[in-house]
Amino acid sequence: MIQVKNVHKYYGDLHVLKGVDLTIGKGEIVSIVGASGAGKTTLLQILGTLDKIDLGMDSSLIINAVDVSKLNDKALAKFRNAHIGFIFQFHQLLPEFTALENVCIPAYIKGINPSDADKRAKELLDFLGLKERYHHKPNELSGGEQQRVAVARALINDPELIFADEPSGNLDSESAENLHNLFFKLRDEFGQTFVIVTHNKELANMADRKLIMSDGIISN
Repeated sequence: MIQVKNVHKYYGDLHVLKGVDLTIGKGEIVSIVGASGAGKTTLLQILGTLDKIDLGMDSSLIINAVDVSKLNDKALAKFRNAHIGFIFQFHQLLPEFTALENVCIPAYIKGINPSDADKRAKELLDFLGLKERYHHKPNELSGGEQQRVAVARALINDPELIFADEPSGNLDSESAENLHNLFFKLRDEFGQTFVIVTHNKELANMADRKLIMSDGIISN
């Protein structure tokens, strides 16, 4: 599913990723842990194609048999929309839109018929226990409900890959536990691959594989 070879990332003189090699299989749930500044979020952003690797070092990033490091910006955006979903710590929901509308946005961008997008969004919200929240805006939802809306949005285009950056970092302990269990339920129901950056020890240890980052490399 994901093959990473000798990935480097510089920001000016700061060498953040120092030759990362990594393989992640289809249907795996992989957690990435490490101290602040170790390069976890940078790696996640590169895996999610939100940032680009530094080329010229015999580096490559292959996702679902596509070398995304060779795609131009337009092709990369299309690939990301079709194949990748994101879940962030602070949900990133648009406050002026309802839960249903927030979930539908990636489908609209993909060009899916609005009625089909609406039907799929409702199916996902129902699956996530949000049937009564279709028309509520984010400020009318609890933190856990907002995060489940964000999960539905990540799933709307049936992506093969879900990337999550501290997904439970802004939740109370009960909501965090529910979210963690949800990831495994989703994997079992839909077969997605999850890559999760987290400081939550319970979530990290639940994963099929836990990767430890230190000073820009994976140390285990």
